[in-house]
Amino acid sequence: MESNFFVKTHGLGNEYVVLNEDNITFELTEKAIKRICNVNFGIGSDGILLKVSSGKADVGLRIYNPDGSEAEKSGNGLRIFCKYIFDYGFVKNRKFTVETKGGIVKADIVETKNNRATLITVDMGKAIFKSSLIPTSFPTEEVSDEIINVEGKEYKVNCVSMGNPHCVVIKDNLDIDEIKKYGTYIEHYKMFPNRINVQFAKVLNRSEAQVLIWERGAGFTLASGTSSCAVACVLHKKGLVDSDVTIKCIGGDLKIHIGDDWEVRMTGKIRQSCEGVLNEDLLEDLDK
Repeated sequence: MESNFFVKTHGLGNEYVVLNEDNITFELTEKAIKRICNVNFGIGSDGILLKVSSGKADVGLRIYNPDGSEAEKSGNGLRIFCKYIFDYGFVKNRKFTVETKGGIVKADIVETKNNRATLITVDMGKAIFKSSLIPTSFPTEEVSDEIINVEGKEYKVNCVSMGNPHCVVIKDNLDIDEIKKYGTYIEHYKMFPNRINVQFAKVLNRSEAQVLIWERGAGFTLASGTSSCAVACVLHKKGLVDSDVTIKCIGGDLKIHIGDDWEVRMTGKIRQSCEGVLNEDLLEDLDK
């Protein structure tokens, strides 16, 4: 594998560039992250996944948003990363563990084609509803239908952590223009000290829900694994859906299973777009 080798893969249209810490010749600074993720001056991506060493799991993962900030966890990012380390031989077994800033994740390669992973289940950990642990600054023990006002518009918000913070707004109708306009204001709302991921969710029936997603540090996105888990957990806690629910993102569907102890597992497809080597011209421009 050449130096600065990369893979670009998407999970339901949520795309990441994957790099190996031991294989790159440059420092992955905030400027470098922004440059690589830029669709005009770099490769173009919703973020970067960096393989790192781990003393607690089979492999370690760092997740970076396109604005250069670091994320604790990403469901689509995790499945993309699991495909990468399985396809390129960093692990030999179909079941393995990944260490993230949001905790240790168990992964299972469910289906393969030509020895390459196509369908992956990841253990997303436990949904946490305690306000201070998400974290939020609301004085209530949990954030359920709390009213916030952003730019003159009122929303009832429900918050949960999936290793990263989420704010779910349950709606009768979904409007892409609305979440694109107000998502950033909710993300940066004063009661969310670490900012927050935002989901507008519509219940379709006991086993399906539709979602629009504004991702912290990335903006409007076609799909998100942790967002899908967050929506499923909030809706299940409110008694609106069952413990097995399909979350329908714009980019495609994710199947979520919620255990009795709020342990969550997610299953979804992954597709690799390309592989290659970062060009010297791009490497020269990474600090711009």
